Amino acid sequence: MSAIRERAVPRAAPHRRHRVSVPPTARGAARHHGGPWPYLLVAPAVLGMLYLLVYPLARAVLISLQDFRLRELISGDARFVGLDNYRTLLTDPRFWTVVRRTFLFMAVNVVLIMVIALLVALMTERLGRVWRTAVLSSLVLAWAMPVVAATTVFQWLFHSEFGVVNWLLTSLGFGSFERYPWFAHGTAAFAILVALVVWQSVPFAAITLYSALTTVPAELNESARIDGAGALRILRSVTFPVIRPIVMLVLCLEVIWTFRAFVQIWVMTKGGPGDATTILPVYAVQTALSSQRYDLGSAASMVTVVLMSGVLVLYFRQMFRQEEEL
Repeated sequence: MSAIRERAVPRAAPHRRHRVSVPPTARGAARHHGGPWPYLLVAPAVLGMLYLLVYPLARAVLISLQDFRLRELISGDARFVGLDNYRTLLTDPRFWTVVRRTFLFMAVNVVLIMVIALLVALMTERLGRVWRTAVLSSLVLAWAMPVVAATTVFQWLFHSEFGVVNWLLTSLGFGSFERYPWFAHGTAAFAILVALVVWQSVPFAAITLYSALTTVPAELNESARIDGAGALRILRSVTFPVIRPIVMLVLCLEVIWTFRAFVQIWVMTKGGPGDATTILPVYAVQTALSSQRYDLGSAASMVTVVLMSGVLVLYFRQMFRQEEEL
């Protein structure tokens, strides 16, 4: 009887999800929901970017292909000369001297920035919470200082008569540095500018690299340490492969930063003494303002953009090649 009763009771059918069919017209309406409003909301930002970035670049390219001097700036009637400005620029020995100095300035700054920033990031990672907060806060405050203000402070520090650096060196027994004119010597002025650019760039690079170091799994370092690897071996074989994309990104950004280090040089030395601190952006402004050759200045700016783009293309190719190997 129990078997008959169980057979008589119907079993509950399993719950099935009912798929609701959506008509194609409804899907199309959902996809295009909002109509042109999203594009209208984005349009001011796009137009502003085009006006602030693309238009000046296009205008500079046009001026570099014209005979554009003070008379043409006032009258607005410039004659098209093609590539004559670039030919004049590339046959100028001073231009190639400035190009070599620019790459030297970039290389010295980038190497110092990356080494110091990596050391600061590694040190910060090993500090306790209190000291880590203090170091990161100091880096943010140094990074937030305006460029002109920081450049003015460095000018005061190395002032020949009232500078703190001369006073400190003289107090330590170096009498030759009493009223030493730092900015009258090309090598000294170049070194001061390098110190200024490095001091302004290290905070951003150090904070970014520290953030990358926090993403490295602790188990990897612990396993390498158990296997007998030293600190340098762990950094080279374990830590660096993980943070390599961030390192390459910071490296590219620092190349751009040092290539366009115009404000510091113009405020501090204006490219002097002589041409000791003249790099390509300063050379372009000097050429445009000293003799009102705005066409040659624009041509120098375009060459700067091409050189900087070429360096970045090489770095990106290397980065993509390394990613493919992984």
